[in-house]
Amino acid sequence: MAEMINDMPQQAIRKTPDDNPLGSYLKDRRAKLDPAEFGIVATRRRTPGLRREEVAQRANVSATWYTWLEQGRGGAPSTDVLDRLAKALSLSSAEREHLFLLAQHRPPEIRHQPFEPISPQLQRVLDAMTFSPAVLRTALWDVVGWNAAASAVMTDYALLPLEDRNILKLIFCNDRVRGHMVNWERDARSAVAAFRAEAIKAAPAETLQVMVDDLSRKSPEFDAIWRDYDIQNYGAGTKHFRHEIAGDLMMEYSSFTVDGRPDLGLVIFTPMTVMDAERVMHLVETKRAAL
Repeated sequence: MAEMINDMPQQAIRKTPDDNPLGSYLKDRRAKLDPAEFGIVATRRRTPGLRREEVAQRANVSATWYTWLEQGRGGAPSTDVLDRLAKALSLSSAEREHLFLLAQHRPPEIRHQPFEPISPQLQRVLDAMTFSPAVLRTALWDVVGWNAAASAVMTDYALLPLEDRNILKLIFCNDRVRGHMVNWERDARSAVAAFRAEAIKAAPAETLQVMVDDLSRKSPEFDAIWRDYDIQNYGAGTKHFRHEIAGDLMMEYSSFTVDGRPDLGLVIFTPMTVMDAERVMHLVETKRAAL
């Protein structure tokens, strides 16, 4: 049987998509592009989409090397080349991530982009959690979205200046918020460690340093904790609040990254007991009646 395979013409031994997933993906994306959208005059083509040399030209790589890449013999492409290929093929964020996973077996580094306001749909998601406080935060932990329960239990973000709507600033520089945190030191250390782990991946380095320097000047406690260099994932856990109206509240929290918005994190707090839930409901309804 081995001799029969060796005697077969080379062109008869073809790789399957499973043998060369990167090449198959590139071919598929290339075939689905309309040449007219790129200013390429329509000519008679044997196959749909862009030609290999057209993609290579758009990505500023040699046509020969790109052909080899589709054939599974071009070697491992660099991050810069993958970015150029993603642009040349007009890949979406999800498609670009898939390209990196196929080529380098890891997602691409997060690209820093100017912050965009949250969509009405995301706000409706927050509002639907009537009695579970929930906030949306940026990579620098600026709070950019919240629901009525978060305003009632934690703080009314709408009354704060924009520059003060930051979780770390509230923990270290807002006496009322600090007074709500029964286990302040434990929770503050946990927050700084999680912030360091998240911000170093998703926040621009210069902006992060400006924020850290500002907080260090305003709070010696933050400065000391930051210098400890602890790192941890925020993940999930429990918080013990002591509210001036509702009294003690035990809450579980879970954090998530918003799909399609790697710059946004969603944190949801859930009352741990029926009594905790009733106290949150009372706070929300009292605040609503006062409006």
